[in-house]
Amino acid sequence: MQNPTVPQSNNLGPRQQLAARLKACPPKEAAELLAATDAPLAFEALAELNPSFTQDILRALPDERRQAIIDSAAPELARQWERNRSFEAGTIGYFMEPTYAMFRPEMTVGEAIEKLRTLVKTVFITYGYVTDPDHKLLGLVTMRDLLFAEREARLADIMLRNVFVFRPGMDVSEAMKLSISRHYPVYPVCDEQGKLLGLARGQSIFEARAFEITAQAGSMVGVDKEERISTPMLRSFMFRHPWLQLNLLTAFLAGGVVAMFQGTIDQLVILAVFLPVLAGQSGNTGCQALAVTLRGITLGEITSGDSRKLIAKEGLLGALNGTPIGVVSGIAMYVIASAQHSTHALMLSLVVFLAMVGACTISGISGAIVPLTLKRFGTDPATASSIFLTTATDVVSMGMLLGLATILIVW
Repeated sequence: MQNPTVPQSNNLGPRQQLAARLKACPPKEAAELLAATDAPLAFEALAELNPSFTQDILRALPDERRQAIIDSAAPELARQWERNRSFEAGTIGYFMEPTYAMFRPEMTVGEAIEKLRTLVKTVFITYGYVTDPDHKLLGLVTMRDLLFAEREARLADIMLRNVFVFRPGMDVSEAMKLSISRHYPVYPVCDEQGKLLGLARGQSIFEARAFEITAQAGSMVGVDKEERISTPMLRSFMFRHPWLQLNLLTAFLAGGVVAMFQGTIDQLVILAVFLPVLAGQSGNTGCQALAVTLRGITLGEITSGDSRKLIAKEGLLGALNGTPIGVVSGIAMYVIASAQHSTHALMLSLVVFLAMVGACTISGISGAIVPLTLKRFGTDPATASSIFLTTATDVVSMGMLLGLATILIVW
């Protein structure tokens, strides 16, 4: 596999052209593209991709086709791909790369350099790894140490011990948090017994997580993670339309709340002016809480004991933000009602104030509860969360405004 960081020529060869096309497709479409591709070319193109995306494509291929491509791969990479398949998507083990630069502790610096001269012609080497006969990781050797050490020195004498490693079952979000404070280009991956299983590049970790993060914005409104710019129109329609039908159903719920208070609106038509104001402000409050909660879930910052604290915090923030907004809105209602010579101007302003504070409070709580609930039931917390949140904020804001007006003024 070539160094992925080396700039490619503008005149791309078949391998690079195919890799570029695969990158622009979701895994299922990429697998369909490889169905009619020669196995050796398919292998070369897959070797150019992020290992995590490569595994997604391999899993989407029929068994016979997948095996043909793996059989065409270089032995080390083929073994690594087979090993990675045993781990779940989203874990470090899912996208490990082979370890080529492995040495014995008794080897000299000169012997290691001669071995590296051959390896660097075909693969990108960052560190050398010192292992025992059972492949247990003993230490790490940097290129700088090899450059300045005496050629007769043993690797056991110059290697770095107590190397930081990842476990193959570690979630990518947890690995990303740990790597942020270390900034190593490559991390060895070892099992519980210390056996070296492969390597995880920092670049690959962040690329894998970056795609999940970029997909969140679409997932929140029902856009499937697999949809790309190149996705055919009919498939995009099938991805999106069911969620729009769900959104329509939830919109009917908000409309039903308004219909319940039709008599109140008939008597106090001015309330209709403030329905979108409350819905908009409470919706923004909920979206702020939703964004913070999703970020915390993505980065692994929210543990089981933090959920209640987060919900309480977002509810309090909603109340604090809703209070000054409610004051301004209440004053606006008083001015408008007074200009229309309404005998309920003061009471209407109080209704708007109370409704705004209550709606923002509930919206903040909902913004935290929706993704946490989806995660608890094993669903992607970003999946259509915005649709559910919008329904909650619309129903609560409109219900509070019209309900309080009915109780305090109409009755």
